[in-house]
Amino acid sequence: MVVLDGSSLSIDQLLAIADRGEPVALGDAAADRVRASRAVVDRRARGVEPAYGINTGFGSFAEVKIAPDALEELQLNLLRSHAAGLGEPLPPRTVRATMALRANVLAKGFSGIKVETLEALIALLNSGVTPLVPSRGSVGASGDLAPLAHLALVLIGEGETLEDEDDQRSRRTRGSGPEQQPKEKMTARAPRALRSMTSVPGAEALRRAGLHPIRLGAKEGLALINGTQPSTAVLALALAAAEQVARAADIAAAMSIDALRGSIHPFDARIHEARPFAGQRQSAANIETLMRDSGINYSHEHCGKVQDAYSMRCAAQVHGAVRDALRFVRDTVAIEANSATDNPMVFADTGDIVSGGNFHGAPIAIAADLLAAAIVPLATISERRIDRLVDPTLSGLPAFLTRDGGLKSGFMMAQVTAAAVASELKSLAHPAGVDTIPTSANKEDHVSMSMTAALKAERAIGRAREVIAIEILCASQAIDLLAPLATSAPLKTVHQLVRSRVPVLENDRMLAPDIVAITELIASSALEDAVRELVK
Repeated sequence: MVVLDGSSLSIDQLLAIADRGEPVALGDAAADRVRASRAVVDRRARGVEPAYGINTGFGSFAEVKIAPDALEELQLNLLRSHAAGLGEPLPPRTVRATMALRANVLAKGFSGIKVETLEALIALLNSGVTPLVPSRGSVGASGDLAPLAHLALVLIGEGETLEDEDDQRSRRTRGSGPEQQPKEKMTARAPRALRSMTSVPGAEALRRAGLHPIRLGAKEGLALINGTQPSTAVLALALAAAEQVARAADIAAAMSIDALRGSIHPFDARIHEARPFAGQRQSAANIETLMRDSGINYSHEHCGKVQDAYSMRCAAQVHGAVRDALRFVRDTVAIEANSATDNPMVFADTGDIVSGGNFHGAPIAIAADLLAAAIVPLATISERRIDRLVDPTLSGLPAFLTRDGGLKSGFMMAQVTAAAVASELKSLAHPAGVDTIPTSANKEDHVSMSMTAALKAERAIGRAREVIAIEILCASQAIDLLAPLATSAPLKTVHQLVRSRVPVLENDRMLAPDIVAITELIASSALEDAVRELVK
């Protein structure tokens, strides 16, 4: 159970909610803060003084006064009109993370929402109902308005939800009433985002879950959609994947350097203590630990070779710089996950309602653009090691890692694929946040494009993972070709894991399934789990 207090939601807790269905509850102190801020909104709604979003229109209609008997209609119209998103839906795990983040922000007590409405959002999350949220339509200023509007519509019994077709078939077998539907704990079976999904009307999804539509009070529609939570959710999940890829890259580098009969000495801790970037020191320690006591390494200890190529010798420096960039992104996400991003802000202690700009997604856009750019060197240096592995003039191994070159092509096209993906990554590194297009009749004259940046970063992490998977595939083949020389014990464990999914390449075959298999080993954490105590 994750208790939301508006201040302490961690990225690990967010992953537990998104991926494992960890239940959520509202803390008692947070509920008291929410009630106090709601009292301020109720008082202002009964008065005549204009307050943005409470008794006025929105955006460029901010100067339009709304009659007291139309305040509920105002909030309904806001949700309906702002649900203008397009494109493929966000995956269920991203929507769950978004719901948790929005609930946590509302728990801070600066939005003026009713505690009952916040509890309804939490109940929606805990019930497993997943609003259908289109991925496109946000410019990341005034928050991610369109995505959150699609999400919030389900609370009032409108909009659409996503449901797994397996769950639908199971429901038809069991019966459709809530009493026949025990809550299903999310498991490690095929990720929900990858299985067949179908849309269900929001009202029907609420009925199936035993929930009821809510009625919105003054400011509540605005409180539900005014924030950066969708782009923050996308970035948080992409960050976790990037950290996973960074650990896999250290494993891949250790395998390749060993297979290329490179030196372990560039990872001597003394070198990295003299340039004490935290990421560099960690990557060097990881690679050195994984290579230690390798029979392959011992076999060329006195070969007379002075220095390795940069893709080998500088692996820790490059990987470490990526890790340090990811640390900045993590700090940004951790702050944003526990920050009030509403407008206007309700200060219960003074009774003030103050307009500001915490909804602007610039921090998320900049962090997401950094993530998309930072991951590229991890892939490009990996591709260079792949190229060395398949080039006999550089590796001393059979050309393209096959014993019957000419008749067989071996891993020739694996390197080509890695090059193609690395090139695509360079285009994804172009920042989205440098762009701004004014909206809402120039009331919103500078926007962040944080959602575009986050989605692009998410895509980049997936591509980088594929390059690292190709390197692991090639390095494993190289280690096989070096037998009877043996690699280190930790790398032998990794190699055995790879071989449990992908056999050694004796004859040419489709390599695409092999690449996918190793990609899945990385994404599932199975690869790093094989050497969990050694790779940080």
